[in-house]
Amino acid sequence: MNIPDITTCLALLQKHDILPNVLEHSLQVHKVACAIVDHLNGSVTINRDLVCVAALLHDITKSRSLKTGEKHDISGKELLESLGYPEIADIVGQHVFLRDTSADSPLNEADIVYYADKRVMHNEIVTVDRRIEDLLIRYGTTPERCNKILENKDIIIIIEKKLTRHLIKPLEDIIASLRHE
Repeated sequence: MNIPDITTCLALLQKHDILPNVLEHSLQVHKVACAIVDHLNGSVTINRDLVCVAALLHDITKSRSLKTGEKHDISGKELLESLGYPEIADIVGQHVFLRDTSADSPLNEADIVYYADKRVMHNEIVTVDRRIEDLLIRYGTTPERCNKILENKDIIIIIEKKLTRHLIKPLEDIIASLRHE
């Protein structure tokens, strides 16, 4: 598995003209995702490096997408595949909409990056409700988009329950500790 180091990731983000606010968001998502992995109880095998790097790179084409209108999850996946990072690409391709949303499926790296992204609004770690409210305001431009965002909220809650089963301390305690760093 090919996983770049943090320095390489930051260079990639810079090369792809990431806006400062998108970089701040990505750094916060990285912080949340890594903290979640660091508090797993050992009942599940998760590749920490894969989660942390995918969290940092999840919005690699977001800045470009603001100009082009492309779906940044898909274009980010394609870019990372072309760079030789298929496992990271797979996670990035799922950070907006997860493929497997079953409550019974094993917790995986994509779940953690997806969840971490949903806990960060701009560069602030927030509640799920606050994040959904923000997404509805910014992206809920049609009834269909509003419905998709609300469906995503249900998925976020499923992932949150999956996470809770595997953590050594309450998820909200982990999140709270990050807000004070």
